Amino acid sequence: MVEFNNPEALEGALRHGDVACVLAEPVMTNVGIVLPEAGYHKALREMTRKHGTLLILDETHTICAGPGGYTRAEHLEPDLLVFGKPIAGGVPGAAYGFTQEVAQSILAKQNLEDSDTGGIGGTLAGNALSLAAMRATLEKVLTPEAFTRMILMAERWTKGVSTAIADFGLPWNVTRLGCRAEYLFSPLAPKNGTQAHDAMDFELERFMHLYAMNRGILLTPFHNMALMSPVTSKEDIDRHTRVFRDAAKELVG
Repeated sequence: MVEFNNPEALEGALRHGDVACVLAEPVMTNVGIVLPEAGYHKALREMTRKHGTLLILDETHTICAGPGGYTRAEHLEPDLLVFGKPIAGGVPGAAYGFTQEVAQSILAKQNLEDSDTGGIGGTLAGNALSLAAMRATLEKVLTPEAFTRMILMAERWTKGVSTAIADFGLPWNVTRLGCRAEYLFSPLAPKNGTQAHDAMDFELERFMHLYAMNRGILLTPFHNMALMSPVTSKEDIDRHTRVFRDAAKELVG
């Protein structure tokens, strides 16, 4: 495991020549949103190519950056791309893709007798429910039009939280990625997973979640994250802002 935003550590891990692939989110999300620093993805791509290592980017969470996820938004060039549950709106389903070069490498060593009829095998391959959910999600949710609206709502949510943090002098910060945003209990945005983890406060997080839930707002059951949907309204956002301000006011006494 190599810390995010640390090209030097990555170079050290790859220089031995025994790493087949690097698997990473283009933006860290499982410990809160940790954005890549300027030049990080360029270094990541250059180093993996230099050492003959495949680069796999996981867009399961970072699809929130827009249609095509963070890879399209920032013109990244992974060798393989994976995309999990959001492609079917939470129904089990996923997709993956790869470059033409990787495809040719696979085909060169493919043996039809060893291939399952479902391509990757399993009784859920081509599941009708999953495919229907994927079609609905791709046609109604993960569209340019929907993202335009969702990102505007996330900007409004972020501004409301940021203003409250400043008004009440809380040592917190708020970060947004496309239509996803969340606040962390540290004055500065973290640069890696360790810093994000160290900023967590379980008791305070439970308080914020319970305070919001008792007032009709259900945050995601981890972190302090909100993900906008095509039907999220300004009224929804402003309601959260009011509740967040009330919680902040009680915390500072």
